[in-house]
Amino acid sequence: MRLRFGGGGGGGGGRGGANNVSWKGIMVLCLASFGVGLLFTNRMWSALDESEGVRQDCNPKPKPSSNNEEATQKDIFEEVSKTHQVIQTLDKTISSLELELATSRAQQENEKMGSIPLLENNAREPAEGRQKAFMVVGINTAFSSRKRRDSVRESWMPQGEMLKRLEQEKGIVVRFVIGHSATPGGILDRAIEAEDAQHSDFLRLNHVEGYLELSIKTKIFFTTAVNKWDADFYVKVDDDVHVNLGVLGTTLARHSSKPRVYIGCMKSGPVLAQKGVKYHEPEYWKFGEEGNKYFRHATGQIYAISKELARYISVNQAMLHKYANEDVSLGSWIIGLDVDHVDDRSMCCGTPPDCEWKAQAGNVCVASFDWTCSGICKSVERIKEVHRRCGEGEGAVWNALLQ
Repeated sequence: MRLRFGGGGGGGGGRGGANNVSWKGIMVLCLASFGVGLLFTNRMWSALDESEGVRQDCNPKPKPSSNNEEATQKDIFEEVSKTHQVIQTLDKTISSLELELATSRAQQENEKMGSIPLLENNAREPAEGRQKAFMVVGINTAFSSRKRRDSVRESWMPQGEMLKRLEQEKGIVVRFVIGHSATPGGILDRAIEAEDAQHSDFLRLNHVEGYLELSIKTKIFFTTAVNKWDADFYVKVDDDVHVNLGVLGTTLARHSSKPRVYIGCMKSGPVLAQKGVKYHEPEYWKFGEEGNKYFRHATGQIYAISKELARYISVNQAMLHKYANEDVSLGSWIIGLDVDHVDDRSMCCGTPPDCEWKAQAGNVCVASFDWTCSGICKSVERIKEVHRRCGEGEGAVWNALLQ
């Protein structure tokens, strides 16, 4: 069977042409069209696959972690930790250098302005001329306290050649700290000069003595001490407190790695607004409503600060505010700084039997006193007994590990 497809004729009366197409031709044509379509479709799918592959490469799927990957992550964490430690060390070093620079500038400014001298001989010792020490212990005393000083000399404070040897071999400096009377060169000053000539154990301050001037005296003590001795720690103690120097030294040595440390028996007592009472605070209103408590600070019988804090006080003494109570004043100078506050209860043991029981248990106290008296009650009569029952032993300070 054949199909005929007719076409229209041309002009001029000529005869129209005819084309005959078989089924076989149609099948060939269809197959050819199918093949072309199939080829085009395959290329389209290939293009889509390549596009999807690109997207997968840009957003790779997480692979299960292997042991090698876990080890690599651990190494990275260790490196980050080491880097953090190095940064902290650098921060401490930079802080120390900045403080040294500030100290140097302050000294130069004071020399230019002719400020009040810090040392008794009216000349500040250069840094390179300072005596190296581990700790400087300043025993706060008054003109009327000769018997207290003698009782301390007869109990826990070495005397004469032993005192010098303690400085040379252990780096422990111990001095009674006192200023001048309101009439320099008077009978009170001459009595102290005679006593110092006998014992050589005083640190004289450029300061007029007076109970209400204890905050100023504390500033001047640290300033004078830090300009005379290059010590790791500076300690203030009252002359009616018993101290074991060896235990004190080993206690401070445990904190030698800390750049700024404030050690003592921390407390937060009430702010006394009522006039006429002991420890009245005239500036009570600065601490909030009546009945508030002070910020945390070390009790004034004994406390220690590290070198950087003593130098900070020396550099900024003119700007440091004083409150009625000396221990509160020191706490206020430190509270806003980046400082480690160490609450060490061995620095405020009671007198026997408290300190005696602790000594028998192997926990010898740093310091002992009675809270009711803010020191050892009747210390002149009792401190030698406290020393006998609570003392660390004659050789303890020489065997103390201070490094």
